[in-house]
Order: sequence, then structure tokens, then C-alpha cells
Amino acid sequence: MDLSHYPELVVIYLGMRVNRLTGLKTLLGFGPKITASVEAQPAGLLLHEVIIYLMFPPHVGMRQYWRDMESLLAWSRSEPHREWWKAFLRNSGGTGFWHETYLMKGGMEAIYDDVPRPIGFLRFAPAVQARGAMFGAAHRAGQTSAAGAVLSESDLYDKGS
Repeated sequence: MDLSHYPELVVIYLGMRVNRLTGLKTLLGFGPKITASVEAQPAGLLLHEVIIYLMFPPHVGMRQYWRDMESLLAWSRSEPHREWWKAFLRNSGGTGFWHETYLMKGGMEAIYDDVPRPIGFLRFAPAVQARGAMFGAAHRAGQTSAAGAVLSESDLYDKGS
């Protein structure tokens, strides 16, 4: 295949695993939201595919191809994603979530939240807290971005937000 027309291609794998019975409601509730988001054809999204990792415990996800990191980051900072992410980080609803991002230009990054057993990079690389500079995906991938993280740490951790 010829990917020369996509010099800044980004591939992201995402997954949500049910950790507790209440997680089924969370998982099933996200399906229609994700479908609607993809159907809105966000700028830069080239392809979206659904993946079933495990049937039990339910662990599903997706693979997305983006034109470039800036397109992915712009979408992740927009509504409704920003609110989904903020709500999830405050309460995972009985699920665990992870993503791994791979950039054609070089760089990789990942997050794992409430994942009960090591998967992906966690199987061989040490985890570090997503705090400070590691709070945003662009920095974790070794990229520069004019925009900051989807949420600031104070958005997430300060009372009353």
C-alpha cells in the first residue's frame, strides 16, 4: 500500500472493559454516542472500525485512522468528547478504559484507566502517572501541540469543577 499521501497518519486503538456489573450500562450507553460522533464525520477522521477484544468479561473498542495528530486532538477537545472524558475520569462507571496511539511521524503514547490487568504497553513498560507534562497525549507521544490537554489537571481535580 502507498501511504505517501498520509505523512502524518495517526492510528489509535481504544478499549473499554467491563469491570463490574454496573459497567454494562456504561458500555452500552457509549455505543450510540460513539456511533453518532463518527457519523458526524469529524474533520481528519479517515476510518473508524469496531473491535471486540473479549466477550467475557465484555471488552470492546475501536481502531481509528486520523489524517494527523492535530485533527485527533482538535476532535478530542471538542464537545461531546471533552464532556465524556471529564465525566469518565471522575467516575468510570464500572469500566476500565485505555488507548494506544501510534504516529507515522514517530512517537507513541497510551493511557490505561481502571484496567485491572496489564494489557498492551503495560505488559512490558512501566506505568507513570498522567500528571504534569504527562497529562496530555501530545506530550506523551513526544509531539508539540499548540493546544493543551483535553482537560487541565485543575479541571479534573479541583473541587467544584
